[in-house]
Amino acid sequence: MNIKYLAGRIVNMDIKNMFRAIDTVHERSGKNRVYIFFDMIHCGVKYGAGYSDYKLAEFYNLNRKQRATYITRGINNRLVSLLNKKEDYYLVEDKRKFNEIFGDLIHREWLNMDTATQPEFEAFMAERSVIIAKPSDATCGKGIEKLDKKDFTSLQAMYTHLKETGAGLVEDCIIQHRDIAKLYPLSVNTLRIVTVYTEGEAHLIYAFIRIGNDGHFVDNFNSGGMVAPIDTEKGVIQYAAFDKQSRYYETHPYTGTPIAGSVIPFWKESVALCLKAAARIPTLGYIGWDVAVTEDGPLLIEANQFPGHDILQMPPHVPDKVGMLPKFKKYVKNL
Repeated sequence: MNIKYLAGRIVNMDIKNMFRAIDTVHERSGKNRVYIFFDMIHCGVKYGAGYSDYKLAEFYNLNRKQRATYITRGINNRLVSLLNKKEDYYLVEDKRKFNEIFGDLIHREWLNMDTATQPEFEAFMAERSVIIAKPSDATCGKGIEKLDKKDFTSLQAMYTHLKETGAGLVEDCIIQHRDIAKLYPLSVNTLRIVTVYTEGEAHLIYAFIRIGNDGHFVDNFNSGGMVAPIDTEKGVIQYAAFDKQSRYYETHPYTGTPIAGSVIPFWKESVALCLKAAARIPTLGYIGWDVAVTEDGPLLIEANQFPGHDILQMPPHVPDKVGMLPKFKKYVKNL
């Protein structure tokens, strides 16, 4: 474990949350709190696991061999530092730049609100009723609005609202494939497809689907959504979905649709789309791509140079108790 990284984690550690995690583990496992504390510290030193990793991935139920297969926060940070050039983060962080680079892969019209004049905005809205407005650097679905022009007294009022709320861009709404909408129709339920680009070639590592819930129009895990892993060979949802409160869903509470076993339409095309995109920005070799599937095929929504490492390593999504590190080691040297 990198000593500099570990020292930084200790200095910035949220002690209260750490002890809350210890209490949670104690309640779940019945193990002594002192034992949990020292085992948690050991896992931080040995495996780069934070207290959240320890709790969410249930390190307290894993042996040494199993623990060594998990992508922890420390290892994930190493992956980012090995494969992604920091000076090129802007290529995916700025959604306007992203749309420029991948214009042929996003399959929707958009407008840069930083430069758009009111007449240009009104021209864009001439044949549209509903649009999506985003901050240029939005993360976790924050700050995104779905706007209908009928809810404004005029296009001038709508334009003023966008300027005042700091929207970086507006774009067409996405109409998702009917089979994806069956899971939950109020949000676009996106695929997160994670790739690495090494030695001149892009590789698929893992994938999951994000599904909205509770009446929200965004599917993000941090905004009330749920996630479920996808079998990357078959393009089928493998297991029940779960949300940030660790609640598992065999069927969706809003629609009653079974989740595990649902087939992802255009799966092979979705993977090919992400591999093509990954080859376009080789200096960002570790990317989580957000993909929507429509009746006409998949399209890119955005990308993340810090893909979440913990979502697919939580029981019962890891029935064999083998984490994702072996998948990365197949393509990434010096990990």
